[in-house]
Amino acid sequence: MKESELPDPFAQIRADKGYAEIDDQGDPVTMLLRLKDVRKTAHNYQAFTSETVPGRIVVPSEVSIRNTRQIPFEVDPPMHGAYRAMVEPWFKRPLEEQYQEQLAAIVSGLFTEVAGGEKIEVVHDFALPLQSRALTLLLNTPMEEAARWISWGTHVFRSEGEALDGSKADVLYDYIDAKLKEAESHRGEDLFSLLMHGEVHGRKLSREEAKGVMVLTFAGGRDTVINAVTNSLAHFAGYPEDLERLRREPELVNTAVEEMIRYFSPLTHMGRVVTQDTQVCEHAVKADSRVSLCWASANRDETVFEEPDRLKIDRKVNPHVGFGFSHHNCLGATHARQVMRILLKEMIQNIEKVELVEARDNIEVWGDFHRKVGFHSLQVRLHPKN
Repeated sequence: MKESELPDPFAQIRADKGYAEIDDQGDPVTMLLRLKDVRKTAHNYQAFTSETVPGRIVVPSEVSIRNTRQIPFEVDPPMHGAYRAMVEPWFKRPLEEQYQEQLAAIVSGLFTEVAGGEKIEVVHDFALPLQSRALTLLLNTPMEEAARWISWGTHVFRSEGEALDGSKADVLYDYIDAKLKEAESHRGEDLFSLLMHGEVHGRKLSREEAKGVMVLTFAGGRDTVINAVTNSLAHFAGYPEDLERLRREPELVNTAVEEMIRYFSPLTHMGRVVTQDTQVCEHAVKADSRVSLCWASANRDETVFEEPDRLKIDRKVNPHVGFGFSHHNCLGATHARQVMRILLKEMIQNIEKVELVEARDNIEVWGDFHRKVGFHSLQVRLHPKN
Protein backbone atom coordinates (compact mmCIF):
# COMPACT_ATOMS: atom_id res chain seq x y z
CA MET A 1 0.00 0.00 0.00
CA LYS A 2 1.29 3.46 -0.88
CA GLU A 3 1.66 6.10 1.84
CA SER A 4 -0.94 8.25 0.09
CA GLU A 5 -3.69 5.63 0.31
CA LEU A 6 -6.48 5.88 2.90
CA PRO A 7 -8.06 2.45 3.51
CA ASP A 8 -11.75 2.16 4.39
CA PRO A 9 -12.13 0.56 7.84
CA PHE A 10 -15.95 0.53 7.62
CA ALA A 11 -16.40 -1.55 4.45
CA GLN A 12 -17.34 -4.90 5.97
CA ILE A 13 -19.72 -3.69 8.66
CA ARG A 14 -21.29 -1.18 6.25
CA ALA A 15 -22.15 -4.05 3.90
CA ASP A 16 -23.26 -6.41 6.70
CA LYS A 17 -25.23 -4.10 9.04
CA GLY A 18 -25.06 -0.51 7.88
CA TYR A 19 -24.23 0.81 11.33
CA ALA A 20 -21.69 0.46 14.13
CA GLU A 21 -21.69 1.36 17.80
CA ILE A 22 -18.89 3.17 19.64
CA ASP A 23 -18.44 4.79 23.03
CA ASP A 24 -17.55 8.47 23.21
CA GLN A 25 -16.54 9.56 26.72
CA GLY A 26 -19.41 7.55 28.20
CA ASP A 27 -21.97 8.91 25.71
CA PRO A 28 -22.53 6.07 23.16
CA VAL A 29 -22.86 6.81 19.45
CA THR A 30 -24.51 4.79 16.69
CA MET A 31 -22.52 5.41 13.50
CA LEU A 32 -24.58 5.41 10.30
CA LEU A 33 -22.41 4.06 7.48
CA ARG A 34 -24.47 3.92 4.26
CA LEU A 35 -24.91 6.94 2.02
CA LYS A 36 -28.70 6.69 1.81
CA ASP A 37 -29.07 6.51 5.61
CA VAL A 38 -26.64 9.37 6.16
CA ARG A 39 -28.47 11.62 3.68
CA LYS A 40 -31.91 10.71 4.99
CA THR A 41 -30.93 11.31 8.60
CA ALA A 42 -29.15 14.58 7.82
CA HIS A 43 -32.34 15.88 6.22
CA ASN A 44 -34.63 14.85 9.08
CA TYR A 45 -33.85 17.48 11.71
CA GLN A 46 -37.16 16.85 13.50
CA ALA A 47 -36.06 13.36 14.58
CA PHE A 48 -32.30 13.99 14.60
CA THR A 49 -31.51 17.39 16.02
CA SER A 50 -28.41 19.55 16.01
CA GLU A 51 -29.91 21.94 18.55
CA THR A 52 -28.87 20.24 21.76
CA VAL A 53 -26.32 20.92 24.49
CA PRO A 54 -23.45 22.83 22.82
CA GLY A 55 -20.68 20.47 21.81
CA ARG A 56 -22.68 17.26 22.03
CA ILE A 57 -23.19 16.70 18.30
CA VAL A 58 -19.45 16.80 17.70
CA VAL A 59 -17.69 13.44 17.76
CA PRO A 60 -15.68 13.35 19.98
CA SER A 61 -18.01 15.40 22.18
CA GLU A 62 -16.86 18.90 23.19
CA VAL A 63 -19.33 19.43 26.05
CA SER A 64 -16.47 19.46 28.56
CA ILE A 65 -14.61 22.35 26.91
CA ARG A 66 -17.27 24.73 25.61
CA ASN A 67 -20.74 26.08 26.32
CA THR A 68 -20.87 28.46 23.36
CA ARG A 69 -23.27 27.28 20.69
CA GLN A 70 -21.63 27.19 17.27
CA ILE A 71 -23.92 29.05 14.83
CA PRO A 72 -25.54 28.05 12.51
CA PHE A 73 -24.01 24.59 12.96
CA GLU A 74 -25.81 23.77 16.23
CA VAL A 75 -29.18 25.30 15.33
CA ASP A 76 -32.10 23.63 13.55
CA PRO A 77 -34.49 25.17 11.02
CA PRO A 78 -36.18 27.56 10.84
CA MET A 79 -33.73 29.64 12.92
CA HIS A 80 -30.81 27.95 11.19
CA GLY A 81 -31.98 29.44 7.89
CA ALA A 82 -32.20 32.95 9.35
CA TYR A 83 -28.64 32.82 10.68
CA ARG A 84 -27.38 31.32 7.47
CA ALA A 85 -29.06 33.92 5.28
CA MET A 86 -27.21 36.61 7.22
CA VAL A 87 -23.72 35.18 6.79
CA GLU A 88 -23.92 33.15 3.58
CA PRO A 89 -23.18 36.07 1.19
CA TRP A 90 -19.96 36.67 3.10
CA PHE A 91 -18.93 33.01 2.75
CA LYS A 92 -19.66 33.13 -1.01
CA ARG A 93 -16.98 35.80 -1.55
CA PRO A 94 -14.44 33.14 -2.67
CA LEU A 95 -16.37 33.02 -5.97
CA GLU A 96 -15.18 36.57 -6.73
CA GLU A 97 -12.29 36.99 -9.15
CA GLN A 98 -10.31 39.32 -6.89
CA TYR A 99 -10.56 36.89 -3.97
CA GLN A 100 -9.25 34.07 -6.16
CA GLU A 101 -6.37 36.21 -7.38
CA GLN A 102 -5.37 36.99 -3.80
CA LEU A 103 -5.64 33.32 -2.82
CA ALA A 104 -3.52 32.33 -5.83
CA ALA A 105 -0.85 34.78 -4.68
CA ILE A 106 -0.81 33.15 -1.23
CA VAL A 107 -0.46 29.64 -2.66
CA SER A 108 2.14 30.68 -5.23
CA GLY A 109 4.12 32.50 -2.55
CA LEU A 110 4.18 29.42 -0.35
CA PHE A 111 5.41 27.22 -3.19
CA THR A 112 8.16 29.77 -3.87
CA GLU A 113 9.18 29.58 -0.20
CA VAL A 114 9.39 25.80 -0.01
CA ALA A 115 10.13 24.45 -3.51
CA GLY A 116 13.65 23.81 -4.72
CA GLY A 117 14.68 20.30 -3.79
CA GLU A 118 15.13 20.75 -0.04
CA LYS A 119 12.79 18.58 2.00
CA ILE A 120 9.89 20.28 3.76
CA GLU A 121 7.47 19.16 6.46
CA VAL A 122 4.10 19.61 4.75
CA VAL A 123 1.71 19.64 7.72
CA HIS A 124 3.28 22.46 9.73
CA ASP A 125 5.43 24.24 7.14
CA PHE A 126 2.99 24.29 4.23
CA ALA A 127 -0.59 23.18 4.96
CA LEU A 128 -0.97 25.04 8.28
CA PRO A 129 0.44 28.34 6.90
CA LEU A 130 -1.74 27.96 3.79
CA GLN A 131 -4.88 27.39 5.85
CA SER A 132 -4.11 30.31 8.17
CA ARG A 133 -3.10 32.78 5.47
CA ALA A 134 -6.13 31.85 3.38
CA LEU A 135 -8.32 32.41 6.43
CA THR A 136 -7.24 36.06 6.52
CA LEU A 137 -8.96 36.42 3.15
CA LEU A 138 -12.13 34.76 4.38
CA LEU A 139 -12.26 36.98 7.47
CA ASN A 140 -10.87 40.03 5.61
CA THR A 141 -8.28 40.64 8.31
CA PRO A 142 -4.59 41.64 7.94
CA MET A 143 -2.24 38.88 6.79
CA GLU A 144 -0.18 39.44 9.94
CA GLU A 145 -2.93 37.76 11.97
CA ALA A 146 -2.02 34.42 10.38
CA ALA A 147 1.17 34.17 12.45
CA ARG A 148 -0.88 34.03 15.66
CA TRP A 149 -3.23 31.40 14.25
CA ILE A 150 -0.32 29.29 13.03
CA SER A 151 1.04 29.27 16.60
CA TRP A 152 -2.15 27.51 17.74
CA GLY A 153 -1.24 24.36 15.78
CA THR A 154 -3.34 22.14 13.59
CA HIS A 155 -6.38 21.97 15.89
CA VAL A 156 -7.82 24.72 18.08
CA PHE A 157 -9.34 22.35 20.65
CA ARG A 158 -6.71 19.60 20.83
CA SER A 159 -3.04 19.28 21.65
CA GLU A 160 -0.65 16.61 20.41
CA GLY A 161 -1.57 13.34 22.10
CA GLU A 162 -4.71 14.72 23.79
CA ALA A 163 -8.33 14.30 22.74
CA LEU A 164 -9.40 17.66 24.16
CA ASP A 165 -7.58 20.60 25.73
CA GLY A 166 -9.74 23.12 27.58
CA SER A 167 -6.89 25.58 28.19
CA LYS A 168 -6.10 25.64 24.49
CA ALA A 169 -9.76 26.29 23.68
CA ASP A 170 -9.66 29.26 26.07
CA VAL A 171 -6.94 30.84 23.93
CA LEU A 172 -9.33 30.86 20.97
CA TYR A 173 -12.27 32.13 23.06
CA ASP A 174 -10.23 34.97 24.55
CA TYR A 175 -8.99 35.99 21.11
CA ILE A 176 -12.52 36.03 19.64
CA ASP A 177 -13.91 37.95 22.64
CA ALA A 178 -11.26 40.64 22.21
CA LYS A 179 -11.86 40.94 18.45
CA LEU A 180 -15.64 41.19 18.87
CA LYS A 181 -15.25 43.86 21.56
CA GLU A 182 -12.97 45.83 19.25
CA ALA A 183 -15.41 45.47 16.32
CA GLU A 184 -18.31 46.64 18.47
CA SER A 185 -16.67 50.02 19.13
CA HIS A 186 -14.68 50.39 15.89
CA ARG A 187 -16.57 48.99 12.92
CA GLY A 188 -14.30 47.64 10.22
CA GLU A 189 -14.68 45.62 7.02
CA ASP A 190 -14.04 42.19 8.55
CA LEU A 191 -16.31 39.33 9.59
CA PHE A 192 -16.12 40.33 13.25
CA SER A 193 -17.65 43.71 12.36
CA LEU A 194 -20.30 42.19 10.11
CA LEU A 195 -21.48 40.04 13.00
CA MET A 196 -21.41 42.75 15.67
CA HIS A 197 -23.40 45.15 13.49
CA GLY A 198 -25.54 42.69 11.56
CA GLU A 199 -29.14 41.71 12.19
CA VAL A 200 -31.23 38.57 12.16
CA HIS A 201 -35.02 38.76 12.29
CA GLY A 202 -34.77 42.53 12.73
CA ARG A 203 -32.54 42.50 15.78
CA LYS A 204 -28.80 42.71 16.36
CA LEU A 205 -26.89 39.56 17.12
CA SER A 206 -25.83 39.18 20.73
CA ARG A 207 -22.13 38.96 21.55
CA GLU A 208 -22.62 35.26 22.33
CA GLU A 209 -24.26 34.60 18.95
CA ALA A 210 -21.47 36.39 17.11
CA LYS A 211 -18.93 34.41 19.11
CA GLY A 212 -20.69 31.19 18.09
CA VAL A 213 -20.25 32.01 14.40
CA MET A 214 -16.58 32.84 14.89
CA VAL A 215 -15.80 29.72 16.94
CA LEU A 216 -17.30 27.64 14.13
CA THR A 217 -15.32 29.57 11.51
CA PHE A 218 -12.00 28.99 13.28
CA ALA A 219 -12.62 25.40 14.36
CA GLY A 220 -14.62 23.97 11.47
CA GLY A 221 -12.20 24.58 8.63
CA ARG A 222 -8.84 24.11 10.28
CA ASP A 223 -7.69 20.50 10.58
CA THR A 224 -10.07 19.54 7.74
CA VAL A 225 -8.38 21.89 5.24
CA ILE A 226 -4.95 20.92 6.56
CA ASN A 227 -5.77 17.23 6.04
CA ALA A 228 -7.08 17.86 2.51
CA VAL A 229 -3.99 19.83 1.48
CA THR A 230 -1.54 17.38 3.06
CA ASN A 231 -3.27 14.33 1.59
CA SER A 232 -3.22 15.98 -1.84
CA LEU A 233 0.55 16.40 -1.84
CA ALA A 234 0.97 12.84 -0.58
CA HIS A 235 -1.26 11.59 -3.38
CA PHE A 236 0.76 13.29 -6.09
CA ALA A 237 3.95 11.87 -4.58
CA GLY A 238 2.45 8.37 -4.81
CA TYR A 239 0.68 8.91 -8.13
CA PRO A 240 2.76 11.29 -10.26
CA GLU A 241 0.75 10.23 -13.30
CA ASP A 242 -2.26 12.11 -11.88
CA LEU A 243 -0.27 15.32 -11.62
CA GLU A 244 0.94 14.86 -15.18
CA ARG A 245 -2.59 14.19 -16.42
CA LEU A 246 -3.89 17.37 -14.78
CA ARG A 247 -1.06 19.21 -16.49
CA ARG A 248 -2.27 17.83 -19.84
CA GLU A 249 -5.98 18.20 -19.04
CA PRO A 250 -6.41 21.19 -16.67
CA GLU A 251 -10.15 21.07 -17.33
CA LEU A 252 -10.20 18.11 -14.90
CA VAL A 253 -9.16 20.23 -11.91
CA ASN A 254 -12.69 20.81 -10.58
CA THR A 255 -13.57 17.13 -11.00
CA ALA A 256 -10.34 16.13 -9.27
CA VAL A 257 -11.09 18.42 -6.30
CA GLU A 258 -14.50 16.83 -5.75
CA GLU A 259 -12.97 13.37 -5.97
CA MET A 260 -10.26 14.25 -3.47
CA ILE A 261 -12.85 15.54 -1.01
CA ARG A 262 -14.79 12.28 -1.44
CA TYR A 263 -11.75 10.04 -1.08
CA PHE A 264 -10.02 11.93 1.74
CA SER A 265 -13.25 12.83 3.63
CA PRO A 266 -11.33 15.26 5.88
CA LEU A 267 -14.05 15.06 8.56
CA THR A 268 -14.90 11.49 9.58
CA HIS A 269 -18.37 12.12 10.98
CA MET A 270 -20.74 14.49 12.75
CA GLY A 271 -23.39 13.68 15.30
CA ARG A 272 -27.08 14.27 15.84
CA VAL A 273 -29.20 13.73 18.97
CA VAL A 274 -32.30 11.55 18.62
CA THR A 275 -35.49 13.38 19.65
CA GLN A 276 -37.79 10.34 19.79
CA ASP A 277 -37.53 6.56 19.79
CA THR A 278 -37.06 5.57 16.15
CA GLN A 279 -35.17 3.27 13.80
CA VAL A 280 -32.26 3.65 11.40
CA CYS A 281 -30.93 0.78 9.28
CA GLU A 282 -33.65 -1.36 10.90
CA HIS A 283 -31.89 -0.68 14.19
CA ALA A 284 -33.73 0.85 17.14
CA VAL A 285 -32.30 4.07 18.58
CA LYS A 286 -33.59 5.67 21.77
CA ALA A 287 -34.57 9.27 22.38
CA ASP A 288 -31.67 11.39 23.72
CA SER A 289 -29.12 8.94 22.32
CA ARG A 290 -26.64 10.02 19.66
CA VAL A 291 -26.12 8.94 16.07
CA SER A 292 -23.29 10.02 13.82
CA LEU A 293 -23.44 10.72 10.11
CA CYS A 294 -20.28 8.97 9.00
CA TRP A 295 -19.28 10.96 5.93
CA ALA A 296 -16.10 8.91 5.49
CA SER A 297 -18.01 5.64 5.24
CA ALA A 298 -20.84 7.06 3.12
CA ASN A 299 -18.26 8.36 0.64
CA ARG A 300 -16.97 4.81 0.11
CA ASP A 301 -20.41 3.19 -0.26
CA GLU A 302 -19.85 0.53 -2.90
CA THR A 303 -23.53 0.54 -3.88
CA VAL A 304 -23.13 4.16 -5.04
CA PHE A 305 -19.50 4.67 -6.08
CA GLU A 306 -17.76 2.50 -8.64
CA GLU A 307 -14.37 1.40 -7.32
CA PRO A 308 -14.84 3.48 -4.17
CA ASP A 309 -11.34 2.79 -2.82
CA ARG A 310 -9.65 4.34 -5.85
CA LEU A 311 -9.04 8.08 -6.19
CA LYS A 312 -10.13 8.70 -9.80
CA ILE A 313 -9.51 12.30 -10.81
CA ASP A 314 -11.95 11.94 -13.71
CA ARG A 315 -14.81 10.39 -11.70
CA LYS A 316 -18.03 11.43 -13.46
CA VAL A 317 -20.75 10.44 -10.97
CA ASN A 318 -19.80 11.72 -7.53
CA PRO A 319 -22.65 12.46 -5.09
CA HIS A 320 -20.23 12.68 -2.16
CA VAL A 321 -21.09 14.15 1.25
CA GLY A 322 -17.60 15.38 2.08
CA PHE A 323 -19.03 18.81 2.90
CA GLY A 324 -22.10 17.46 4.70
CA PHE A 325 -25.60 17.31 3.32
CA SER A 326 -28.95 19.13 3.37
CA HIS A 327 -29.38 22.37 5.37
CA HIS A 328 -26.22 21.73 7.38
CA ASN A 329 -23.86 21.49 4.43
CA CYS A 330 -20.54 23.17 5.23
CA LEU A 331 -20.71 26.97 5.31
CA GLY A 332 -17.04 27.18 4.35
CA ALA A 333 -17.26 24.74 1.44
CA THR A 334 -16.89 27.46 -1.22
CA HIS A 335 -13.67 28.70 0.41
CA ALA A 336 -12.32 25.15 0.87
CA ARG A 337 -13.03 24.28 -2.76
CA GLN A 338 -11.18 27.37 -3.94
CA VAL A 339 -8.18 26.54 -1.75
CA MET A 340 -8.03 23.08 -3.29
CA ARG A 341 -8.64 24.26 -6.88
CA ILE A 342 -5.95 26.91 -6.71
CA LEU A 343 -3.57 24.48 -4.99
CA LEU A 344 -3.92 22.07 -7.92
CA LYS A 345 -3.65 24.83 -10.53
CA GLU A 346 -0.49 26.21 -8.95
CA MET A 347 0.99 22.71 -8.70
CA ILE A 348 0.47 21.84 -12.36
CA GLN A 349 1.98 25.18 -13.37
CA ASN A 350 4.94 25.29 -11.00
CA ILE A 351 5.76 21.82 -9.58
CA GLU A 352 7.34 19.13 -11.72
CA LYS A 353 7.41 16.40 -9.09
CA VAL A 354 6.53 15.66 -5.47
CA GLU A 355 8.99 13.27 -3.87
CA LEU A 356 8.05 11.48 -0.65
CA VAL A 357 10.78 11.46 2.00
CA GLU A 358 9.08 10.31 5.21
CA ALA A 359 5.56 10.05 6.61
CA ARG A 360 3.96 9.52 10.01
CA ASP A 361 0.25 8.65 9.81
CA ASN A 362 -2.52 10.36 11.76
CA ILE A 363 -4.88 7.56 12.80
CA GLU A 364 -8.27 8.20 14.40
CA VAL A 365 -9.53 5.37 16.62
CA TRP A 366 -13.29 4.83 16.83
CA GLY A 367 -13.84 1.67 18.87
CA ASP A 368 -12.58 -1.18 16.70
CA PHE A 369 -12.16 1.10 13.69
CA HIS A 370 -8.82 2.70 12.91
CA ARG A 371 -9.11 5.36 10.22
CA LYS A 372 -6.18 7.14 8.63
CA VAL A 373 -7.25 10.76 8.17
CA GLY A 374 -3.91 12.12 7.07
CA PHE A 375 -0.50 12.64 8.60
CA HIS A 376 1.01 13.87 11.83
CA SER A 377 4.08 14.58 9.75
CA LEU A 378 4.77 14.40 6.02
CA GLN A 379 8.19 15.22 4.58
CA VAL A 380 8.53 15.72 0.82
CA ARG A 381 10.70 17.44 -1.73
CA LEU A 382 8.94 19.72 -4.19
CA HIS A 383 10.83 19.89 -7.46
CA PRO A 384 9.94 23.05 -9.38
CA LYS A 385 9.42 23.11 -13.13
CA ASN A 386 12.40 24.41 -15.07
